[in-house]
Amino acid sequence: MREGLNVCIIGSGYVGLVTGACLAELGHRVVCVDSDAEKIRTLKAGKTPIYEQGLQKLLKTNVRRKRLFFTSSIAEGMTHDGKNAQIVFISVGTPPLPDGSADLTAVEKVAEEIAKSLKSYTLIVEKSTVPVETGDWVERTISAYNKKKIPFDVASNPEFLREGSAVHDFLHPDRIVLGVSSTQAERLLKRLYTPLRVPLVITDLKSAEIIKHASNSFLALKISYINAVANLCEKVGADVERIAEGMGLDARIGRAFLNAGAGYGGFCFPKDLDAFYWISRKKGYDFKLLEEVRRINDAQRKLVVRKVEEELWNLQGKTVGLLGLAFKPDTDDLRLAPSLEIIAELREKGVKIQATDPVAMPKARAHLTGVKFCADAYECAAGADALILVTEWQAYKNLNFKKILKLLRHPVIVDARNLYDPGRMRRMGFRYRSIGRP
Repeated sequence: MREGLNVCIIGSGYVGLVTGACLAELGHRVVCVDSDAEKIRTLKAGKTPIYEQGLQKLLKTNVRRKRLFFTSSIAEGMTHDGKNAQIVFISVGTPPLPDGSADLTAVEKVAEEIAKSLKSYTLIVEKSTVPVETGDWVERTISAYNKKKIPFDVASNPEFLREGSAVHDFLHPDRIVLGVSSTQAERLLKRLYTPLRVPLVITDLKSAEIIKHASNSFLALKISYINAVANLCEKVGADVERIAEGMGLDARIGRAFLNAGAGYGGFCFPKDLDAFYWISRKKGYDFKLLEEVRRINDAQRKLVVRKVEEELWNLQGKTVGLLGLAFKPDTDDLRLAPSLEIIAELREKGVKIQATDPVAMPKARAHLTGVKFCADAYECAAGADALILVTEWQAYKNLNFKKILKLLRHPVIVDARNLYDPGRMRRMGFRYRSIGRP
């Protein structure tokens, strides 16, 4: 590989940190910036503040190789050790506002700081998920504060990383989307990703911004669609798993994301779908399909609670155990996790909650009050009137169900991820409920 580029990544969350570690692994010199001084101290100490498979090893390896550095100063990140950054990624948070739009305050502040720190031509790249036309505002902001008139370009390079497999996804992507407005920007980004021999989608900046929102919204749609099918299955006695298999074998449809259950969660799908709906309405198109996707998803949490209620009758004073708190396996992320909505719904009905998770317990303890946290699935089942499988961790797949049966006050399991075989669970003596299966 030719000599690596000097890269600065502003924002060291899930996306920024993984991007920084992986670009360093590809041979580039990367400085990760974050305003959270405690996070930077943690990273400098060789520890990762998030749980992500393979990330800790990449961080240690590339810090040792002197390819990866950390600072809380944007100015230092862009001129680290006397080397001007050739590419600066904006990877700060864009949390949802009450109306569904994205809060772009951090993006604006970072753009202003970047403008004040420019020394030579720099390519500024949107990595955060932002609504279409954000690139125009970034360019205007930098131009307004770029008093020395240093040349720059703005580009969009959306990420398609799944929490729990983000490192693998970065190093083995399906495609790389580059939204550019100049040949110089295109050349730099192509050079950045040279080691990854995958299809490059070269497009304008606005199209790249929409690609990200359109992709996540479509995946959310697939999940809500199969959940709607599951609801019909329950009314007629059909099996949604066999239906998903039959649909998924059609190459035009595919099996991925056709998994009925408690619905999608996490930070990206809910936020991106709402932001896509908001921007479409702002531009004069009422994308009502997206509103229905969200409605179906919200209803799935209530469906899980209703299944518990149907088995236990009155819920007041009952105890329910939750297996899994993270929004998906292989991550400790609790943001907009289905478990939180299920817990809130149960507590409104007077239910006592006990819960466990293989990885997310530290974050759960900081986030949730009034919940009994258990060391494992067996402690979680002990004395509970019902058990809900919320997150399909591998650790919960092959439990000792004879032991679970003895620990529960009532033999009730609600499988909100269709992880277990209904016939086997019922033969063992459980009153077993799943999603869209007879």
